[in-house]
Amino acid sequence: MAGGNREPGRTVTSKVLAILEAFEQSRGALSLTDIAEGSGLPLSTTHRLVAELTDWGFLSRSATGRYQLGIRLWELAQNTGRQLRDAARPFVQDLFSLTGETAQLAVRAGHEVLYIERIYGTKRVPRASRVGGRLPMHATAVGKVILAFEEEWVRTAYLNRDLEQTTPHTHTNPRRLAEELEQIREQGYATTLEEVRLGSCSIAVPVFHTGRIGAGLGLVLASAQGASMTRHLPVLLGVSAQIERATVHIPLESLLGINRR
Repeated sequence: MAGGNREPGRTVTSKVLAILEAFEQSRGALSLTDIAEGSGLPLSTTHRLVAELTDWGFLSRSATGRYQLGIRLWELAQNTGRQLRDAARPFVQDLFSLTGETAQLAVRAGHEVLYIERIYGTKRVPRASRVGGRLPMHATAVGKVILAFEEEWVRTAYLNRDLEQTTPHTHTNPRRLAEELEQIREQGYATTLEEVRLGSCSIAVPVFHTGRIGAGLGLVLASAQGASMTRHLPVLLGVSAQIERATVHIPLESLLGINRR
């Protein structure tokens, strides 16, 4: 993109990323003023960069003059975690077919879980995320199971953070969460009950890759099924083993294709 940097301390790249991040918290189209406020950039700078992003197809402009993420950005994003997603998709589909519940696969992306595959059931269950969406690790079963089997320094660093309270039932006490992670390592699976959305519960098992934690495989169910969701453990463990066998020949970093730090 053309143009120099007239704002000391901010590169053109950082400005472009700030504009794109303005859309992260909004599911609707944004006005130019909304984007400027969300990115912390002057309106003139926003206007210039948004025009270039639109020309490149990374943003699209509606007839009313509002902007949303463009199809080209979506196309590029499909390459994120593609090897794992492509290899695991048939097995996640099997998990859904065998249980009838919403099935999902997630990986760690920094301090959050990133959902790379999700197959929705027909049952009415509150939705907390989507493919490409992120949630706090401590509030989700897939996040907890990944965190439990991560390296010790990752768990320690996470427990030293301020833990977000997404619902009144979210476990945010570091000591209690540390004990829960220990229990998850011992039993081999994680569960949540209305910790990320009221009305839903979840169960997840780890997906290993050459002895290291690679992903979390889980189901989301209605809260009323919370007491009996462990009945799905045999299927979850079987599908997890299939994904592990299907991806063992791919290096973990290439498999995920994301920055886990």
